[in-house]
Amino acid sequence: MDKIKVAILGAGTVGTGVYKLIERQKTEMPHKIGAELEVAKILVRNKNVARDGIDNSLLTDDFDEILNDDSIDIVVEVMGGIDVANDYIKRAIEKGKHIVTANKDLMASNGSELMDLAGKNGCDILFEAAVAGAIPIIRPLKQCLAGNYISEIMGIVNGTTNFILTKMTNEGMEFEDALKMAQELGYAEADPTSDIEGYDAGRKIAIMASIAFNTRVTFDDVYTEGITKITAKDIKYAKEMDSVIKLLGVAKNTKDGIEVKVHPMLIPSNHPLATVNDSFNAVFVHGDAVDDAMFMGRGAGELPTASAVMGDIIDIARNINYGCNGRIGCTCYKNIPIKNIDDCESKYFMRLQVEDRPGTLASVASVLGNTDVGIDRVIQKTKKNNTAELVVITDSVLEKNFKDALAIFKGMAMIKEISSIIRVY
Repeated sequence: MDKIKVAILGAGTVGTGVYKLIERQKTEMPHKIGAELEVAKILVRNKNVARDGIDNSLLTDDFDEILNDDSIDIVVEVMGGIDVANDYIKRAIEKGKHIVTANKDLMASNGSELMDLAGKNGCDILFEAAVAGAIPIIRPLKQCLAGNYISEIMGIVNGTTNFILTKMTNEGMEFEDALKMAQELGYAEADPTSDIEGYDAGRKIAIMASIAFNTRVTFDDVYTEGITKITAKDIKYAKEMDSVIKLLGVAKNTKDGIEVKVHPMLIPSNHPLATVNDSFNAVFVHGDAVDDAMFMGRGAGELPTASAVMGDIIDIARNINYGCNGRIGCTCYKNIPIKNIDDCESKYFMRLQVEDRPGTLASVASVLGNTDVGIDRVIQKTKKNNTAELVVITDSVLEKNFKDALAIFKGMAMIKEISSIIRVY
């Protein structure tokens, strides 16, 4: 082909970035893909509103103009949301158009259906930007690491929470102050719920787990826990234990099924993920052949995310030019069960406010022992007004056993407060 035409759905931050990169790379495309690459249409809500740096003649507010234009080969969805985006993508695939999307919400919930539809129509659907911005991880999992049995993926895949925890660690800030700073700098939305409660990371780890373990994992399968309860005191204790606290997405393929969860975790300061700070993301992969590999980079932003989108566009354009579309479709050919969180094992950091009197520590130890929760170490740091702060680090225990112990603690008069519960790597 002499020219491959692209339509972009959405002219927000990412859509504008994609347009800029295509224009920037215009003279390179014939050499990279064997054809010219041209943006034919950009779908917006109001085509009469000028977009800085974008030719107004490209704007349309009618999706059918894109759908019914047979010269458009690739549709790039960067508008966000689920229902409308899902409808547009399905209709485009049925028309034989190839898809690039950065929509993690859509792929985490409807990915299986869209992949199947693309396969039936001989279309490509690529979504590298849906997980970790500029970081290449979907393509490595599907291609570069396809010869591995991957047993674990663990990563920092939300830049907002990583920025907040970095400020709390390096500057001693409390959560609310760090969140306010993140909002002022544009790292956090006015409503940051999806980030700080772990939902954003949960959708991303569901997508990665599906690909890594070749079985369908949806967002509903992911146990999520955010960072709103993390305090400056927890950060201080972590430092004393030569650890840092990060919000991690964790997926493991065990003999009993897949564990998939998002939660704060204490990790040793010498772990590669411990040094990933501010808005950077990183994904740590363990495979039987590759051993350990880590991918790190910018997790969001106009051009970093557009970089991942552009990589997918180039990949599809090459496939079009050489007649090999649809060669890598859905890789979920297994049906591995997803474990309930109660059946997963973790170590725990538990901070308690207890009565400062003889027998309290023995009672705490007795409850833990009776519920099959082993103790790794106990630290008693402060005493004030007949109250002692007790920090307990457990051995690796079943979640349900630890919950049983917590239920008993909540009914004991000598336990004044359960201040923090954080898992330990």
